[in-house]
Amino acid sequence: MPKLSVIVPFYNVRPYVPDALRSLRANARDDFEFILVDDCSTDGTADLLARAERELPGAVLVGHEKNGGLATARNTGMDRARGEYLTFLDGDDWLAPGHYAKLVNAIEELGCDFVRTDHVQCTARARVVHRVPHGRRNVVLDPRDAILPAHRTTSVDYAYAWAGIYHRRLVERGVLHFTDGLRTAEDRPWIWKLHREAESFAVTGLLGVFYRRGVSSSLTQIGDARQLDFIRAFDQVIEETARDADAAALLPKAVRTYCAIISHHLGTIERFEPPVARQLKAMSTAALRRMPQDVLEDALGSMDAERAGRLRRLRRRATSVPEVAA
Repeated sequence: MPKLSVIVPFYNVRPYVPDALRSLRANARDDFEFILVDDCSTDGTADLLARAERELPGAVLVGHEKNGGLATARNTGMDRARGEYLTFLDGDDWLAPGHYAKLVNAIEELGCDFVRTDHVQCTARARVVHRVPHGRRNVVLDPRDAILPAHRTTSVDYAYAWAGIYHRRLVERGVLHFTDGLRTAEDRPWIWKLHREAESFAVTGLLGVFYRRGVSSSLTQIGDARQLDFIRAFDQVIEETARDADAAALLPKAVRTYCAIISHHLGTIERFEPPVARQLKAMSTAALRRMPQDVLEDALGSMDAERAGRLRRLRRRATSVPEVAA
């Protein structure tokens, strides 16, 4: 059994593939494997990955016959992974040399289900360190205790799968897989499930992942209908949290976060194509109606006037546009 499996999905990111592969080589070890998942790229990415399978120690190339999205590609990689521990990297990001050895050492010393790490966000030439929003470091804790309070940014809001390392037992217990087919916000149901169902976690200050923002092929830069998958993602968060034994305590956080994301998208609605903007309004209206109304009212009351007002207007909105299935 390899010590670590690194799952790296790629889709049409050819300009960035060399950086990712060089950084993987600088992290290679005899007991590490790199699962390179080509999600049906059409820009030459697949050719670079085919060469990497021959030249990068520990590389295993897996190809999709049709594009499935990031969540599905990560699941494909997990299904092939054999490591005692697993982690993720996106194909347009890169790593500091030796980062994975330090990450494995951290989780083995702490002995918990998963460890979360800080990261460096890279936009053009700018570099900004982003910290896990959790104050206690290098202490093993119950991840459920890191979900609340509802009105503050917490560990479940730090939804980056590649900012951490995970024990294989989470895969075997069905906790680590993503919702197939989600095109955006795929990390949100995943991070909530991880915090509800894993038994132990810790946060460490390792800085080794460099997260590239502003990539033109990223869905965060594209205002098409795939962006609307955040509705399906957060519906799943609400539905699963509502079934939890601690639903009364946890739902206010889930609903408030959902409302904040809806308000964010409405506040930047001009970046969407007109038909998608109309669909966004219709789907968001329907989503507000599906939420537990007493919890929703409390959430709106705790938000600033601008965001709450935007959502209250949407909540009252009479529309002839039929609800689109989320």
